[in-house]
Amino acid sequence: MAMNRIAIIGGGPGGLMLARLLQRYGRSPMVFERDSHADERPQGGSLDLHSRTGQYAMRRAGLESRFAAAARPENQGDRLYDADGTLLFDRDEPTDDRPEIDRTALRKILLESLLPDTIRWGCRVAGITPDDDGFVLAGDGWTERFDVVIGADGAWSSVRPLLSDARPAYEGVTLVEFGFDVARHPAIDRLTGSGKMFAVGYNRAVITQRNGFGHIRGYVGLRLAEATAREWQASSPERLRQALRASFTGWAPMLREVIETGDVIDVRPLYALPVGHQWQSRAGLTLLGDAAHLMSPFSGEGVNLALADAVDLAEALTSNDGWTSVTLYEGAIFGRAATAAKGAAQGLNGAFSPEGVAPVLKHYRTRVTDA
Repeated sequence: MAMNRIAIIGGGPGGLMLARLLQRYGRSPMVFERDSHADERPQGGSLDLHSRTGQYAMRRAGLESRFAAAARPENQGDRLYDADGTLLFDRDEPTDDRPEIDRTALRKILLESLLPDTIRWGCRVAGITPDDDGFVLAGDGWTERFDVVIGADGAWSSVRPLLSDARPAYEGVTLVEFGFDVARHPAIDRLTGSGKMFAVGYNRAVITQRNGFGHIRGYVGLRLAEATAREWQASSPERLRQALRASFTGWAPMLREVIETGDVIDVRPLYALPVGHQWQSRAGLTLLGDAAHLMSPFSGEGVNLALADAVDLAEALTSNDGWTSVTLYEGAIFGRAATAAKGAAQGLNGAFSPEGVAPVLKHYRTRVTDA
């Protein structure tokens, strides 16, 4: 089958990395992105790129120096408190080789690496229809045929239903996201330390993470019914604070400061695809990143897997073995993602546990011992 005309649905890190790599191989992919421009929506907080996946992809894309200039190796510290505010773990080790980078900065590097007119902004794909040996994409007043369609469109992918009946399931935990300006919030600055701070109690957690440009992201999480989480998504910031105050009664004042003083950014119920999610290979259609293996953020693997997927898929699409190479790519990511998804589920259930802080402290100590 022909694999010349390639459509990538979704302009997140995985989709953009795939486009960059395909262009380096001499192909001309088209990225369809529903946002009307790069800054339409907040892109989220800080990411740590791992040496064998995320950083490897940046090297393969010829973007290692750009990444190094924007990354923050000094922000790899970890702190852990209990709900009473007792510091149980404090490690500041900038040589861990998991440097942080703001998601916005990573996306900017990838966007600037692409040839002009690679991305069609404000282009929501409403339909994907088989046509001879390819597929026709349709949107608001337009249609276009492609040989290959890649779903890089995240949790609620429009491509995945053509390959799999699996749908993301609610993980039972919701995070309320807050923003802080370091200059206006010195107490949160001190609490956070050099990287990331976790405070863990009974089925609850308060998290802060240092971002670039003098910003800190905060996340207040708890086990919550999905219906209640949806109500919270429609609530005002003050109503959210009231609900969180009630849920975190008795926590140390320095931890409750996150609830009281942060700017509410979003309410994020956590969803995941089944661990070990797979599909039957179908010529002309495949997935990468969250569209293929959505998992909770409590393994730190999501964006790293997406970037690694892009490396492997770019090689498969430009090999001489036709769709067989893409089928082999799919088999490889199934195994890689299953291991990461299992770890993400364990991380989530450890952080939000009736046992409180004990599982997280054990994990932190084990990670240092194994390093």
